[in-house]
Amino acid sequence: MPIPSLRPSEGETYDASQKPPPFGHSLKRYFALDDDYVNLNHGSYGSLPLPVLFSATQMGYEIERNPDLFHRFKVKPLLDKARESVANMIGADTDEVVLVPNATHALNTVLRNFEWREGDVIIGATTTYGAVANTIRYLADRSEQPRPEAVVVTYEFPLTHAQILNIFRSKLRDVKQQRPNTPFTDVPPLSPGHDGANPQGNKIVAVIDSITANPGALMPWQEMVRVCREEGVWTVIDAAHSIGQEPGINLREAQPDFWLSNCHKWLYAKRGCAVLYVPKRNQYIIKTSIPASHEYVSPSSPEAKVKGTNFAMQHDWTGATDFTRYLTIPDALAFREWLGGEKAINDYCHKLAMDGQKVLAEVMSTQVMDETGELTLNMPNVALPLPAERTPGEIYTPEQLKKIDLHLRDKLLNEWKTYAVHYFHAGRWWCRCSAQVFNEVSDFEYLGRAFNAIARGEITAASWGRGETFSEYHTCLQSIGAERYGGRNALKFTIP
Repeated sequence: MPIPSLRPSEGETYDASQKPPPFGHSLKRYFALDDDYVNLNHGSYGSLPLPVLFSATQMGYEIERNPDLFHRFKVKPLLDKARESVANMIGADTDEVVLVPNATHALNTVLRNFEWREGDVIIGATTTYGAVANTIRYLADRSEQPRPEAVVVTYEFPLTHAQILNIFRSKLRDVKQQRPNTPFTDVPPLSPGHDGANPQGNKIVAVIDSITANPGALMPWQEMVRVCREEGVWTVIDAAHSIGQEPGINLREAQPDFWLSNCHKWLYAKRGCAVLYVPKRNQYIIKTSIPASHEYVSPSSPEAKVKGTNFAMQHDWTGATDFTRYLTIPDALAFREWLGGEKAINDYCHKLAMDGQKVLAEVMSTQVMDETGELTLNMPNVALPLPAERTPGEIYTPEQLKKIDLHLRDKLLNEWKTYAVHYFHAGRWWCRCSAQVFNEVSDFEYLGRAFNAIARGEITAASWGRGETFSEYHTCLQSIGAERYGGRNALKFTIP
């Protein structure tokens, strides 16, 4: 029941029978963004639409009117509706989908539930998200035996999808060839009903990004799943950026062994909401939620013969939490439908990403990472007007990279009131922008001016710790800049 005293203000509601404003700045009134903030980093934390925020606030009041009634009777059917909405969107059965706080939590749930053996291998990549890479590293480092070995695939973008597939397939085969005495016979089941009671031999588990975080590159993940199936390798798809950005997700067709995505990034759900997909054929692996739930079923109990691991029920309640974040999914989908639906939203954002990256590169006199669009959905990557390295360590030490990163963050947010992710990859500084329905090409132009102004600060040799004089160092930067960017950019840079 609505709270009588809670009234939506401008932008917090919309008339579903009326046509929405056109995409671009006119839609900013439906988001809580500061008027002077140019947000080109929607992909990191999401930007909650005001109607969804209002709905969550209203629901919060309703919960507090009678917390026992809500948690003991009302929340379960609402959660089921939210799970069903997501399942329909990604081509999955409702009981194969659960909601968890974030993609990292989902990935930990999967990897920490595997029964590891000495000789098992987990494969990540140089572009794997930091917390995920550290989860892999922890499993290989932990004191408990047995533990898997961590292996890393190296990707240096730009790459074509064909090149990515060749690199990935070669790494899988190298792993097996370098361990000729290890029986990699614990392979993913192809059909439901496999109980996993007596897995034989060792396994290889590949953690695969659907869209890498930095760079924001679309990976050929469906083809990578097929390669893994051919090679007998388990797949865990980290699709943190996919739902709401990647069109046409159909997990019944793609058949990954596990898949997970954040609903609070591109789908407009309240922050702290992610989906974990585990097909029925693999639910025997997920013995427990994290943390363990009241609905945990011991594999040795008679109940296990009926309920299995009780996958969906375990994740419904892992302790008291703010359920409004999960329950905003239907509201987020309704708002997206009012805007025109998934295709209209992503057609606009993709075109803006492709047009915006060209403008941004022109303003900074640099280059885009992906000319063809094969790697780009709604997150284009553009080189920054900073010198590039021919060899690692030629210009930047790890300490300097960290200082530059912090400096860019400070100047962009506190002085220029804008932001896009900046990162160092393959010897060069880049930015990753997020094109969203409230953005226009002019936002990319503004971001470029901000980066140019920051890059035109002054630098002293002492701040770099290199010992050379300022004139010698500046000459070096100018020569590198002339070679990389045609000499058009100022290459002095302030480091606090």
